[in-house]
Amino acid sequence: MAARVLIVEDEPAQRRILEEMVKRFGFDVNPVDSGLRALEALRGPQGGTYELVILDLVMPEMDGIEFLEKLQGVRGDLPVIVQTSQGSIETVIKAMRAGADDFVVKPVSPERLKVSIQNLLKVNALTEEVKRLNKKVSGALTFSDLIASSPGMANVMRLGKRGAASNIPILIEGESGVGKEMIARAIQGESERAGRAFVAVNCGAIPENLVESTLFGHEKGSFTGATAKHIGKFQEADGGTLFLDEVAELPLDMQVKLLRAIQEGEIDPVGSRKPLKVNVRIVSATNRNMIEMVKAGQFREDLYYRLNVFPIMVPPLRDRKDDVPALVNHFITKLAAEEGRKVRGIQPEALAMLMAYAWPGNVRQLENTVFRAIVLCEGDQLGIEDFPQIASLVDGYEIKVPAAPVLAPPAPVASHGPVRRGGTEVSDGTALGIPVVTDGGHIRKLEDVEADMIRLALHRYRGQMSEVARKLGIGRSTLYRKMRDLGLEEAVG
Repeated sequence: MAARVLIVEDEPAQRRILEEMVKRFGFDVNPVDSGLRALEALRGPQGGTYELVILDLVMPEMDGIEFLEKLQGVRGDLPVIVQTSQGSIETVIKAMRAGADDFVVKPVSPERLKVSIQNLLKVNALTEEVKRLNKKVSGALTFSDLIASSPGMANVMRLGKRGAASNIPILIEGESGVGKEMIARAIQGESERAGRAFVAVNCGAIPENLVESTLFGHEKGSFTGATAKHIGKFQEADGGTLFLDEVAELPLDMQVKLLRAIQEGEIDPVGSRKPLKVNVRIVSATNRNMIEMVKAGQFREDLYYRLNVFPIMVPPLRDRKDDVPALVNHFITKLAAEEGRKVRGIQPEALAMLMAYAWPGNVRQLENTVFRAIVLCEGDQLGIEDFPQIASLVDGYEIKVPAAPVLAPPAPVASHGPVRRGGTEVSDGTALGIPVVTDGGHIRKLEDVEADMIRLALHRYRGQMSEVARKLGIGRSTLYRKMRDLGLEEAVG
């Protein structure tokens, strides 16, 4: 989904110019003619959808400085670019002190404005990501911090908020990678235990002989190798929330001890002489059909009903495709910053391809796919060529490799004489088997020779695009662009 920009400009001609310019940049635009109308828009039902303001400083009724001051009480987090015909340093300082983030001088060049918008949106997105991470670490993440605005997630959010209001045990069900842990963290953040310990345990990743010690702890010398006292996950989560991920993978003998810990509110560390009281909120998750496991005798029925007091089913990503654009933008911002890459967004056709894919690995697969694309990307936007694996799986998006050129026999150079290259005379009018002159002895067009060179390289290196680009001495993005410009994408490799 494109970012939404609010333009505040009283001059009609300038407002239309800005509107068309920002639209060409790929953003949604809402132009208004005064600061009062801008504040009304920001206070309205769609006010939270705006991500940036372009503001004229000199306006009747309410000037830009007054608008900036009032904006702090409405959307103080909103980045603002001010534009003025007065480029004095005093004007700039006054605007910045009032809350502006950048300024441009009229008439603004499209390049300057585009860079300013992109930079501020990126900084704002990074700021929001830092806030989200801080909330996650501190146990204060809420449902409003989740990227889950699709209709398919509405019931999950509603149930999650209801469950958070009590201490009821919750079982989160859903395929692997749908984000069950994030739902569990949001439940903690909206409960009375917000800000306290959130301890996550992957029950399927613990060796069977260490499950009891991991969950309940042990005393020094209680078994071979127990050289020191160990605090279990229940004690770590005391006062907070214990998240038992993949709870269906617990061995049967541990299921009995887990049931007692939940029912009695106390645990028995290995080697301890007396039980310990713990105050823990249990949230568990599974990607298995636990009813079938109960019927097959693989999971205790009494424990299942103890855990499944308040079930929440998280739909797979293929059933909530509306979340894909926001998730992609979130991962681009996060991963590009972590990798130090200058990737700012994704091309519309590439996003359409990602929307068309089924995502069997759900949100986790989407994140890893965007990560790989960012590493591959050589421009500032992700394109179809940066998702070769997905393109090969989605109809209509397969990246095709053109066939090698049919090498024509050398054309005679006639009266033009030999061509000297690097001290060597070449009289056959070809380079690497590619003709460089026509049958009439004239030089071929550069783009025709270039097309044959690309075909030859693709054939020789078996369509390995990174190797082809490296051997031709160009970037992968440039290679794909040249293939499109020269009409090579339609050729069958």
